[in-house]
Amino acid sequence: MLAAVGLSDLAERLYTDLVTHGPATAGELSRRSGTPPDEIHVALGKLAAQGLIAARHDDSTRPAADPARPDLAPAGPATPAGPGPTAPALPGTGTGTDDTAPGPPALRYSAAPPAVALEALLAGRRHALRQAELSAAALAEAYRAATSDDAHRDLVEVVVGPAAIGHRVEQIQRGAKRELLALVTGQYDVVPADATGAETEAVERGVAYRVVVGRHSLGAPRSAEALFEALGRDQRVRVVDQVPTKLIIADGSLALVPLTTPGDAGEPAALLVRAPGLVNLMTILFEQVWAWAQPLGLEAGLPVVGEAPAGEPVGTDRRILALLLAGSTDQAVANQLGLGLRTVQRRIKAVMELAHAETRVQLGWQAHRRGWVED
Repeated sequence: MLAAVGLSDLAERLYTDLVTHGPATAGELSRRSGTPPDEIHVALGKLAAQGLIAARHDDSTRPAADPARPDLAPAGPATPAGPGPTAPALPGTGTGTDDTAPGPPALRYSAAPPAVALEALLAGRRHALRQAELSAAALAEAYRAATSDDAHRDLVEVVVGPAAIGHRVEQIQRGAKRELLALVTGQYDVVPADATGAETEAVERGVAYRVVVGRHSLGAPRSAEALFEALGRDQRVRVVDQVPTKLIIADGSLALVPLTTPGDAGEPAALLVRAPGLVNLMTILFEQVWAWAQPLGLEAGLPVVGEAPAGEPVGTDRRILALLLAGSTDQAVANQLGLGLRTVQRRIKAVMELAHAETRVQLGWQAHRRGWVED
């Protein structure tokens, strides 16, 4: 967790050890962590350089002299009597890895107070991040100045090729701060495609997703799974008969719209728009489509596991209800959820009995009145 302030995993473990267990020598830390002494010393050096630990000589690691046996009194480092291997000296711990061996007293390391030491590191990181933001702003200004012959050149950008377009979609999601709007045509493949993790990270940051999909996209087998996964990530999804175009808008300031259609020859292309006027027009288009679209359901508002409120459909029944109200046929619902047609019809009948509805029109009215679907 402290990698953000420049600590390695080993350094973090050593600092945590010193905080929780108190001062220790390098040899003790090596034995407790099962890490070679050389690596311990490198990590301790970095911790000391960052002001997270302090070291002092500790005479308690040196054997006390026996007044009855002066000949056994500890002496300084002895000169080897002859050739032969000797234990390698470890800085600050006497000779070898034995902290109690005769020689200079070992260094005992203690942790600096986290509230002081870590806050200083965090302040430094915040300052560095602020400087990076200023540098980015300066580079953007320099770019605009370098292209002064066309002052509006950076307001639109043509993106060519599936890889480049996918990269721009990822960047838009990672850069979104408040809201991301999307119109999806064809198979529902934009919102659930989260191979890079950008969408999950955006949702965790609190970015609100609103998505409109075309009704015909519901006919693709298993596409409903992706829809309910999106709802499970607290995304709001609506369905409309026809979506005019694919579109992604982030925070009302950046938009991506296709320049080509699937039937066009050559590579697909898209237009990345930063021009406020154009982004505003695209936002108006999205809001108009959203207003006409029909909510898919409230699956995201229910616990995935556990009992549903008494008298309400749950799980597969709620998914069936949401798809029916979105305009799917019984067969389309069966294809979406991987169920048999008779199974779907039997479940629909059970939900109608639960709602005391004689017709499916009444079922839809009761579902909205009882709050089984999104208003």
